Amino acid sequence: MNCTNCDTEIHTAYCPNCGQPAHVKRINSHYLVHEIEHVLHFEKGILFTIRELLTRPGENVRRFISENRSRLVKPIIFIIVTSLVYSLVSHFFHIESSTMQVGEAKPSAADHIMKWVQDHYGYSNIIMGVFIAQWIRLFFRKYDYNVFEILILLCFVMGMGMLFSALFAIIQGLTHIGLTQVGSFVGVVYCTWAIGQFFDKKKAASYLKAFAAYVLGMITFMLIVILLGASIDLILA
Repeated sequence: MNCTNCDTEIHTAYCPNCGQPAHVKRINSHYLVHEIEHVLHFEKGILFTIRELLTRPGENVRRFISENRSRLVKPIIFIIVTSLVYSLVSHFFHIESSTMQVGEAKPSAADHIMKWVQDHYGYSNIIMGVFIAQWIRLFFRKYDYNVFEILILLCFVMGMGMLFSALFAIIQGLTHIGLTQVGSFVGVVYCTWAIGQFFDKKKAASYLKAFAAYVLGMITFMLIVILLGASIDLILA
């Protein structure tokens, strides 16, 4: 028989060219459980990635970029999964996020954009990461990392930031003590520490530049949102 994926002739259980199974198993409950275990298993999975990013984020991300890309979960998947965790926790505990209100009588276009950002944290974190990455590249220009490699760093780092926010959201939901701002602060502190450790953990300047890049990146993103919203309002006025 021939492989259904690449049409190579198969004489074994798997295609010698692309690795596709000769006979694809039927999707059932066992298949779904296996897929969930595959994502959440400790070695090379979500839990392993979280542990490594908690202890040695800079070293582990450097190894992912330059040496071994099989130890950690893929960065895009990681930030989307962690953002989904935060969204589910916020929805379950009815955690309200503060929304920028530009208009008085009715929500402006900027308000609608910010609402979309809050409802789609996985995608919006990636977009915000683009702006932060530009500032990081500027401040750490002597290091040989391009903007795409810095984006990989930010996917891991900002994903962990979302987990911190989710953790404090759970505590707030259980204790009814307002802790969302604390969670955001802890997330920023972690991101600053992880980015600084990635470049040079022995220099205090690395952490100062990491913090500045993160804050300036977020400010740049907010300014773009305001200008884009104002432009849309002018066009529709």
